[in-house]
Parts: sequence; structure tokens; C-alpha cells
Amino acid sequence: MSDIRQLAEKRANLKIKFYKSFTVYIIVNAILAVINALFTPEYWWVMFPVVFWGIGVFVRFLKAFVFPDKFDNEKYREHKIEEEMEKLRK
Repeated sequence: MSDIRQLAEKRANLKIKFYKSFTVYIIVNAILAVINALFTPEYWWVMFPVVFWGIGVFVRFLKAFVFPDKFDNEKYREHKIEEEMEKLRK
């Protein structure tokens, strides 16, 4: 398999994972908001999962659309190995 195909597959998988997680995030938090409004409208506890889970979804967005190459574990690993090899040569 070509390198371009592998890279395209990785990027496509990141985007698919983001879309799935974002969809689940919206649906679950909407349900939680309804439950919160019906049973404890005086205290909006639903903001905690919205905010903290939202941070995770936002990170997934960044990985998929803004910095797709920065989060490639194999490239990062190879880069760090090269850095260590350079240090050892000195």
C-alpha cells in the first residue's frame, strides 16, 4: 500500500471518529439537558458534562482537521528516535 493511501486512511479515520463522537456528544447532552430541566431545574449540573466532554470532542476536532500530522504517533516516535540518535552521536 502506498504512503499516500495510508496517510489518507489515517486522516479519514480521524475525521470519522470526530463525527461519531460529536454526534454522540450532541445526543447524550441533549438528553441530559432535558432530564436536568425536568427534575432539577434549579441547578444546571448538565454544564459539567457539556464542558468537560466538550473539551475532549474539541481535541478530537483539532486532531482531525487542524493538526492531522502533529498527532501521528508513528511520525512522532520516529522523530524522537532521530533526536536521541543525534544526541548519542555527539
